[in-house]
Amino acid sequence: MKKVMVFGSFDIVHDGHRSLFKQAKRHGDYLVVVVSRDATYASLRGHKPLHGEQERLRNVAEELLVDEAVLGDTKDAYRVVREHRPPVICLGYDQQAFVDRLQEKLRSCNLRSTKLVRLEPFRPERFKSSLLKKL
Repeated sequence: MKKVMVFGSFDIVHDGHRSLFKQAKRHGDYLVVVVSRDATYASLRGHKPLHGEQERLRNVAEELLVDEAVLGDTKDAYRVVREHRPPVICLGYDQQAFVDRLQEKLRSCNLRSTKLVRLEPFRPERFKSSLLKKL
């Protein structure tokens, strides 16, 4: 079974996220979705999420294409990658957090063969969490 992993906050699960899951699933058999912790969300965005991490985790876990939903680690953002050792990590089209050092971290975890794939946007003018929160 080939694992594929994606990351995000998933504060409001919408069709853009569902497209992310669908695209990621094309790269593997088992989709692991890492949901950011509340503290990580707040440090990256400067404010708290609308929904707490447990609710966001439940909402993601209920999505049909998601095989496993897990919370990220508050102290080590790359711990979940070392634990799951996915052959493929898919990144959202606009994902920037923790991406700049990801290749380096993968090498240091002896995951040199892990493939990074940047996924395509799905109607970002309509399905983007920051836009949907304003409605």
